Formats: sequence, structure tokens, C-alpha cells
Amino acid sequence: MIVLVINCGSSSIKYQLYDMPSKIVLAKGLVEKIGENGSSLTHRRGEEKFEINQPIPNHKTGIELILTNIVGSERGVIASVKEIGAVGHRIVHGGERYSAAMRIDQDVLSCIEDCCDLAPLHNPPNLIGIQECRNALPDVPMVAVFDTAFHQTLPREAFLYPLPYGAYERYRIRKYGFHGTSHAFVANRAASILGKPEQTVNLITCHLGNGSSMAAVRGGKSVDTSMGFTPLAGLMMGTRSGDIDPAIIPFLMSKPEYAKVSDVDRVLNKKSGLLGISGVSNDMRDLQEAATREGSDSRAALAINMFCYRVKSYIGQYLAVLGRVDAICFMGGIGENGVLAREKSLSGLDNFGIILDREKNKEMVRGKEGEISVPGSKVKILVIPTDEEGWIAVETFHRAQ
Repeated sequence: MIVLVINCGSSSIKYQLYDMPSKIVLAKGLVEKIGENGSSLTHRRGEEKFEINQPIPNHKTGIELILTNIVGSERGVIASVKEIGAVGHRIVHGGERYSAAMRIDQDVLSCIEDCCDLAPLHNPPNLIGIQECRNALPDVPMVAVFDTAFHQTLPREAFLYPLPYGAYERYRIRKYGFHGTSHAFVANRAASILGKPEQTVNLITCHLGNGSSMAAVRGGKSVDTSMGFTPLAGLMMGTRSGDIDPAIIPFLMSKPEYAKVSDVDRVLNKKSGLLGISGVSNDMRDLQEAATREGSDSRAALAINMFCYRVKSYIGQYLAVLGRVDAICFMGGIGENGVLAREKSLSGLDNFGIILDREKNKEMVRGKEGEISVPGSKVKILVIPTDEEGWIAVETFHRAQ
């Protein structure tokens, strides 16, 4: 079956075309700046790369452009769109209703729309992507794969906030968690690497990048995660603050430059994290370069240390939650390539049976998968390049049949 995976944002569309169940990537690409000047499509077929620069006024045009470029001999890989057997859509928020991927019908669409107030930046464009794909491919099954689904196994003591209970009942304020497709894929892959059934394995999964989250996974199921009601909670990230004292918000709003809700929201989501502390960049690579140049007392070095300290703190928290841990897994841009970040995050954990092999750690970059713990380490340390689109393709393949 040919499966098209769509990740639709407010001004962009990412896509990958798979031959399933072998999970061979036939083509992939990115539509950017929809409705803006300089809109374009970057399309890849194997090692070939095509840049198409043209006006893309709306998502309808973007979807049509994707379908045009995956068909035919010039840039395409299939003879006709009729070869597409299913379309999988990455949906950020499914609320409490869905704990698995779902074939899209009116009930699913209603749920996604109902969750727009929980994910106002993501669910509306996700809905647009579904509608435009349905218009272009009316007879093709569509599947929704929810970012929040993997974390719907959290127990109540983990997902509820200690607010008046009515806030949960009336407004659905609770921990939802995100990056679910990444955590689910890595948990499944880690079990294979360890040679154990997924339902027997306990893991701490660390998705570290510009957006970062961690999860405690017991028997293949998420029992806690660092992101919360929104993706702002938890770890320090590229531009997001992560966990802070909530009283900071009204304190900031008492100051003239932060008087509006939008001012504080912008600061916490766009101006904090690695960027806010370093004043240099939200990119860990830039910070390492700056720290090397400016020294260990620089703000760049401080930002790196703060990031790693918080990762280590969550590792400790999840060790307590799980009791027994088979492996700690790193994925995401920093998790897969951040040699220094992994070393700092794991330093001083030898007494917990978490012992890093520094030489193996140095070799594990640029898409490599493998173990970076020393032989005999009680807790294995794994680097597993995440494959969210591939996981969506697998889920779509199974649900569409």
C-alpha cells in the first residue's frame, strides 16, 4: 500500500510518501510560506532535490502541488494518485477521547474541532489539511494519528493538576503530553533493541530538541511525561521556559512591559529557554561554539548547564516513578547529536547503575543508532533516531485496511 503522511501547519505542509508495509520512503518534502511572499516547495526523490518557487496562496494549492510532484516521471514516484491507498495526518490534540490512531469520520473531525481551544495554533490547520486531502482524494481512507494519544495511559494522579476539581471538569485542564508519536516509536524500537517484549520493558525516553519532552514508559505505556496542558511545561527548551513558579506570571504582569497576556505568552514561548538565558541562540550547536569561544563562565555555557540539569532532574524523577528502568533513550536533534548534552545530563548517575561510555557517546551522531553505556551498566543508554512520520505511516497502514 502507498501511504501519504501529511503534517499540516498554519503556513506549511510536511509530507512523506511510503511504500508499506516495508516502510520505504519514496519521496518527501516541505511546502513553506503558504499565503506569504516567497512560498515554495522543496521536493526530494531519493538523492534528487527539486526546488519549486511559485505563489501558494492557500493549503488547497499546497496539497495540489504535492500531489502533482509525486506523480509522473519528471519528479514523481507513482504513475497516478489512484495508487495512494491511505493518507495519515499528524494531529496535535485529540483530548481525552482518543488513545490510538483513528480512521477519520465525522465523529473524529468533531473531536479535532472540539480540541481547537486546547491547541489553537495546530488543530485548525490540521483540520484544513484533512479537508483539502479529502477534496483531492475523495475515495482514499484518511487516518488521524494524535500527538497526545500515547500519553492517554497516564494515571489520574499523574495527569491531574492540584487545582479545584471543577477546572478539570469544566475546562479540561489536565496534563495531556505531546511528542507522542516520537515517544511511541522509540519505546517500540528500544524494546526490539533490548530483545524484550514491549509490555515488559521500562524506559525513560528523552525527546530533546528545540521542543523537548521526556516520558516514563512502563510496559510500553506512558505513565508520566514532562509536557503538560500545553507543550510549554516541563524541560527548558529552545525558546520555551519549561517549568517555572506560576506566581512569576502575575508578578511579570504587574510590570509595564509585560502587562498583557500576549506579552507574557510571547516571553514564555518565544523568548525564554536556551535563547533567553544565553542571549545568543536557541540552537545547542551555536551555544557550544559560543561556550568554547567565551569560556565556562559565559551565558552560553550557563544555558547548556541549565538544560542538562533539568534533563537529569527528570531522569531522577522518573527513576522514582518506574522503580526499575531497563534503558534511557535519547532522540530528537539534541538527543541524537548532542554529545556534550548527553554527557552532562548523565553525569553523576553511576550510583543508579547509569554509566555512560564516553567514547561510544562521541561516535553517536548524524542518524546513528546504538548503545552508549558501558558493558555491565545496569541501565542501558540508547540513542535512537526518531521517526515520527514512519510511525504515522505504520499506524495509518494498520487502520486503513
